[in-house]
Amino acid sequence: MDQIAALPYRIDADGHAYVMLITSRETKRWVLPKGDLMKGYAPHEAAAFEAFEEAGLRGIPCPTALGTFPYLKRRRTGRTHRLVVTVFPFSVVEQVDDWPERSERHTQWFALDDAVEAVDEPELKLLIAGFSEPPIPPELAHRVFPGFTVRTQRKVRLVGWFQALMPKQGRFFDLFEAHAQTLVAGADALARLLHNEGETGGHIREIVDREHEADAIIREVLQDVRRVFVTPFDRSAIADLIGVMDDAIDQMHGTAKAIELYGLTSFTPEMRDMAGIVVEAARVTAEAIPLLRSLGDNAGRLHELTARLIQIEGHADDIHDAGLKALFKEHGEGNPMAFIVGREIYSHLEKIIDRFEDVANEIEGLVIDHA
Repeated sequence: MDQIAALPYRIDADGHAYVMLITSRETKRWVLPKGDLMKGYAPHEAAAFEAFEEAGLRGIPCPTALGTFPYLKRRRTGRTHRLVVTVFPFSVVEQVDDWPERSERHTQWFALDDAVEAVDEPELKLLIAGFSEPPIPPELAHRVFPGFTVRTQRKVRLVGWFQALMPKQGRFFDLFEAHAQTLVAGADALARLLHNEGETGGHIREIVDREHEADAIIREVLQDVRRVFVTPFDRSAIADLIGVMDDAIDQMHGTAKAIELYGLTSFTPEMRDMAGIVVEAARVTAEAIPLLRSLGDNAGRLHELTARLIQIEGHADDIHDAGLKALFKEHGEGNPMAFIVGREIYSHLEKIIDRFEDVANEIEGLVIDHA
């Protein structure tokens, strides 16, 4: 790892994803905020630092890298040096009014396709192109998120097993996708809560509201399963997938209620890192679920997305263990109650991410069996 970079992104109310690019100081070409590793900072923390220094961005970094790309750095002597940059997803909370390099660079939000065209490095183009936006379900978005507007109606082709699994009178796909959006919204609120971004009570209410919406969605799914004629195996597959998705939002709700119960207002770096992984897991899940509409066509991408979920779950386990060790070292003997409360929060966060791994396993099973 020669350098680190942030991939700053936001997902607007209409469901479209945008990434921010900045201009380099000398050539004025479009690049990501990037820099060298910093002593005392984890790589993703250094990427977040660069996002603020170069673009004035504050937000939630994911500690699991998205990928790498090489580029040629031109020295003042005129010589070039090949460097490999490791990129970390960075969910933007805000752009401040002033920052250290504001007078030296321009910043601009790009739609994903436009960002791909704007950057020069082929590998970076691929990273941005693969950073797909989570689609908004056209039929249910207005109900789940009243402020959302859907610009286009997607025409989908059902093939093979899913023609039988999802009959015309059922709304399973739309319900799955609506539920995935509660995960995205809940994860964002949870991460903001643990990063002390905004008012605590508002974030908790947001998570509670999203959990209630998810409960309403799963009830509709189970009603449709009973109402629509499908084979018993198909009924089980539907119930299992929506069930593990619902477990994830339930665990977010449990985490928020525990934070409210104990009156917590400060969180360890490891807790914040796990929240960043929850945000990434929800984003990946929201991309994966709509691809189930055409398993055969999307099997390759679904394999990539489930592998990403499993990768970040493994990283979360390491962060969880390191956090517990540090928590015990700080409070284990002198303040056992603080250790017990902190351990409970870690347990809730771990369970959220474990449920996303369960989602990955369910999707992977569908791909293997039916693509």
